[in-house]
Amino acid sequence: MNILHLETSTHVYSVALSKDEVCIFSKSNAEGMNHASMLSPFIQEVLQHLKSLGETLDAVAVSSGPGSYTGLRIGVSTAKGLCYGLDIPLISVSTLEIMTIGAKKQCPDNQDSLWVPMMDARRMEVYDAVYDQAGTIIRAAAATIVDENTYRGLPANTPIYFFGNGAAKCKSVINLRNAHFIEDIHPLAENMIKPAVQKYKQGLFEDVAYFEPFYLKEFQTTVPKKGMKRV
Repeated sequence: MNILHLETSTHVYSVALSKDEVCIFSKSNAEGMNHASMLSPFIQEVLQHLKSLGETLDAVAVSSGPGSYTGLRIGVSTAKGLCYGLDIPLISVSTLEIMTIGAKKQCPDNQDSLWVPMMDARRMEVYDAVYDQAGTIIRAAAATIVDENTYRGLPANTPIYFFGNGAAKCKSVINLRNAHFIEDIHPLAENMIKPAVQKYKQGLFEDVAYFEPFYLKEFQTTVPKKGMKRV
């Protein structure tokens, strides 16, 4: 089973190739939002590597959001194009779940902990969710305005790990004794492998024609002041 994994929800974009549940190719770039120009060459490297092994793709997995509107659109449209052209299934994996898997790799010995991935939105707002140690969703993904009371309903005696590019700005207001913060956690394609393989085995595929990313909020455009007309 060979699955191509695409992650484009933030400024760090990445691709990975898994054979069964093992990552056999991985590449990422954090130089900014140039996904459109760089994603295709990354994918070509993956396909060439697979061809050198004399094998073909069985599915494409893509990060489904939340995250950057533009980044998600590029990733999902690319994944859908590959699936349509190769006649293979499409798998989606939550960006917040991908981040949580990465965070757990940095803290592998923690038991009975809660995990809160946080993606920066605007001001004191983040896209977040709460997972338990087994990966079960305790609080579903939402656009959350963070203050000192936002997470006080969570267990007080259980370690809670906050991470992601939205965690740093919230650190000063989350005054929980059991709060811990993990730095430099980004959603990476190689951390999509386990949930993507599980979905493949269960036949949980997306409709290639109609699947859309999970934005959480509608895309909003702004008009530069220089472009505004006086009336």
